[in-house]
Amino acid sequence: MDRSRDVLEAVRDMGVDLLDGAELPRWVLVRRRSEPAAEVDFDAVVGSGIRDLADGLGGLAGRRIAVGVGSRGIRDVAAVVAATVGALREQGAEPFVVPAMGSHGSSHASGQAAVLADLGVTEEALGVPVTATMDTVLLGRTGSGVPVHLDAAVAAADGVIVVNRVKPHTDFAGDFGSGLAKMAAIGLGNITGATVVHADGSAELPRVITEFVEVLRDAGVLLGGVAIVEDSLGRTAEVAVVDAEGVAGDHERRLVARARSLHGHLPFEDLDVLVVDTMGKDISGAGMDTNVLGRFWIPGVPEPSGPHIAAVTVHRLTAASRGNASGIGLADLVPAALIADVDLPATYVNALTSGTGGLRRSRLPMVLPTDRDVVHAAARMCGRRTIRDVRLVRVVSTLHLGEMLVSEPLLDAVAADPSLEVADEPRPVVFGARGELPAWPHL
Repeated sequence: MDRSRDVLEAVRDMGVDLLDGAELPRWVLVRRRSEPAAEVDFDAVVGSGIRDLADGLGGLAGRRIAVGVGSRGIRDVAAVVAATVGALREQGAEPFVVPAMGSHGSSHASGQAAVLADLGVTEEALGVPVTATMDTVLLGRTGSGVPVHLDAAVAAADGVIVVNRVKPHTDFAGDFGSGLAKMAAIGLGNITGATVVHADGSAELPRVITEFVEVLRDAGVLLGGVAIVEDSLGRTAEVAVVDAEGVAGDHERRLVARARSLHGHLPFEDLDVLVVDTMGKDISGAGMDTNVLGRFWIPGVPEPSGPHIAAVTVHRLTAASRGNASGIGLADLVPAALIADVDLPATYVNALTSGTGGLRRSRLPMVLPTDRDVVHAAARMCGRRTIRDVRLVRVVSTLHLGEMLVSEPLLDAVAADPSLEVADEPRPVVFGARGELPAWPHL
């Protein structure tokens, strides 16, 4: 007998009126006022940057250059990778693509290639090989004696250029954040290298990543990177080619500082309930952006100063995550449908690789039958005596914060914020016949 299935069915059959007949406050669609999107000519910017990089390296003609690509759902990643491959070809190099994502893709070469395909990064689209392997070689050791493992295909090449978004890290508040340095140190080592980097705990990641980058740079493996900076709506605001000295150096720090200034955030410092429709590895390494939630939940790492959210619910796992629900422990309540989509081995491998970063985030939240039960339970448990006073916000994901559904008790705060505008009339929260989340209003 499959006991786990019995438990899930028992949860689905709870049938409890969690609000005892009370109604949630009405909510209204709120949008951010935004500046026009930046116009970035990927081919021109990347082409110029790669030319300068090639000149600084004495030319790239005839050299086999790996292009490292990760697992995040970056809006323009396929176009930027294509521009990078094209620019390298113009310099006479022989580029090929490698997954640079540590233990993601279920820690299998085929799984990592599939993740890249989901992002539009394929041999057919780029006209160059996509070489996925989990094999590594021992490149050397850091000054403190930690072994540096490197993807075998990269080790056999004449160097690597990594392509990644730079932004504040979800595990720590370091000044070079998440981006080129992290991908070089963690992503290029596959599961073996990623495990080693995380072994000292997330609080030590800035130091360990810097040491790994130094080894890669000194060995002549890391040639540089192509950085993508996105605005608060997930649109590309800047693309920059960074040389090897700039990775984990001043150039990347400047880019992360700009990314931090543009980073999406909730416009409220105190919430009772945050409803997140979807989580996933393509959205954030932690499934949901911890900087948005105001939760790191890692031993030894200080918590962010805000926002303060009493209860977080999440309701779906993206298909691109392929069952990897790493970060699910950042939520307080989830529906049974999400749990049914979780691949525990993939999730736990990622958690184990992350060390202290996966310790608390891999815990299962409270599981209830439907979306309705989850939201109602969060409203009941958030510390607000009167349900109609609950300060609730609903978002599609922590990556998509351009519009949100906001409960009426927050409308005074909306009116006081010039960056927000009310786009609809308040409407009651009416769940579907099976307790599913209401559809988003389309105006």
